[in-house]
Amino acid sequence: MTGQRLSDLTATETARRIAQGSITARSVVEACLEQVAQREPEVLAFEYLDADGARRAADRLDASGKAATLPIPGACFAVKDIIDTADMPTGYGSPIHAGHRPSADAACVALSRKAGGIALGKAVTTEFANVHPGKTRNPHDPDRTPGGSSSGSAAAVAARMLPLALGTQTTSSTIRPASFCGVVGFVPTYGTISVSGVRAAAGSLDRVGLFARSVDDIALYAAVVRGVTPGDAPSGQAFAPRIGFCGEFLAGRMDAGTGDALTGLTRRIATAGASVGTVAVPSSFTRLTEEHRWISSFEFVRNFTYEIENHWDRISTTLREGRISHGQSCPPEQYLEAQRLAKEARARADALFGDHDVLLAASAAGEAPKGSATGDFAFCALWTVLGLPAVSLPLMSGPSGLPIGAQLLGRPGDEARLLAAAAWIMTHGAG
Repeated sequence: MTGQRLSDLTATETARRIAQGSITARSVVEACLEQVAQREPEVLAFEYLDADGARRAADRLDASGKAATLPIPGACFAVKDIIDTADMPTGYGSPIHAGHRPSADAACVALSRKAGGIALGKAVTTEFANVHPGKTRNPHDPDRTPGGSSSGSAAAVAARMLPLALGTQTTSSTIRPASFCGVVGFVPTYGTISVSGVRAAAGSLDRVGLFARSVDDIALYAAVVRGVTPGDAPSGQAFAPRIGFCGEFLAGRMDAGTGDALTGLTRRIATAGASVGTVAVPSSFTRLTEEHRWISSFEFVRNFTYEIENHWDRISTTLREGRISHGQSCPPEQYLEAQRLAKEARARADALFGDHDVLLAASAAGEAPKGSATGDFAFCALWTVLGLPAVSLPLMSGPSGLPIGAQLLGRPGDEARLLAAAAWIMTHGAG
């Protein structure tokens, strides 16, 4: 590890080296802040950086003598600015709430700190975690979008400013930016990580999402924010999985080359020993993309009634003419029917898997597009409605050499199998 920057360490490796006594939490924080100083002027991942607070937290941890007993000691993390922090402002990506100071940490933040994690700052989100973009740029090409809505979280991890970040997903807000930025993104089974202290967009769909640069870090961090004892690393339990390949799902919306990249990935992992079969997603499931729009829009306009009624002129035109307009036009009967169809589909979700361990699909249409538009949401909407755990793996690239994620999906509650399969595919699927 001679010459390796401490900011390049995963959270898992940071914990191991702190337990050995070869590094301190303060040294890790300083390394991450140095990387922020180098990359942040171009990437613009942070809405608020709390360098002094991070240093104080690191010093307390080093002085406590307890670091070696904690799951993620010294691991710096970013917090999407839709998630409450007691010691930093939370503006929800809107000028309406600029400077707002919550009275308490969100559950996922409090659990991260309890486990030894050090909050470095608030990561940029799109406006109210919706489609109007923030200032963040793609770390691989500043002329391209980092995706949304967890734009700053994905970009900060990709730019190696820190190893972990918290995001959210109501449609594709974790998986898509992970794909565009070339990191590992994860959302759990719906309802398994507390959303207490997370500003609700659509409660029927909202989930906390995680970003890291390794599957082992994702598994470790997922246990932390669930408030449970971490188990063995998935890389130690990895197995050649049985994969259901959804290659035709939304093929007509993929960019040129994405389908071929997915097929190439399946060939590599099949050669390495995985079983790969074809799964056709029935039309009764594909229609749920539209039902997702009704559910999310109906709930969004009600959750943001205060802002709509009192600060209409401070809401972006993008949001007013998009999500808000759609939600206001949705009759209650339409919303209830969408919820009924979603409930029926969830009851049938297991049948999609058949005898496969996981499903494989595209995380996004392709490479991050140029400009600030956050990208096509459709590649995650179905899976979000079903509440399936999902992970995006940076295993492919597009015609410009930029990353494209492969999305693995597991059965509800089967995160252990999903992440073990992901660890194996990360090892054997690189092109």
